[in-house]
Amino acid sequence: MSAATIKAGDWVIYRKQKISKSPGPRAVDVRASSGGETYQYMVDKFWIVEEVNDDSLLLRTRRGKRNTIDNDDPRLRVANWWERFIYRGRFQEVEQES
Repeated sequence: MSAATIKAGDWVIYRKQKISKSPGPRAVDVRASSGGETYQYMVDKFWIVEEVNDDSLLLRTRRGKRNTIDNDDPRLRVANWWERFIYRGRFQEVEQES
């Protein structure tokens, strides 16, 4: 994804990697560790673009945290029209946090 296709205020979905003993219901691509005690998985995060820089994006989370992500990170994508409709409540929570 390039900075030309994304602008401040856009709704984006970031697929974040997590590790824990019990994955939640939104976990996808779940894999057990070699010892079998923990799991590696991915979870979709619904964030809003605050600032676009030359090589990175500043994203705001639902709880007001800020994350800096590279423009070319393959786990980041702009929400398409049906995701904007289905997950609008999640994105609106992020907008209200500002």
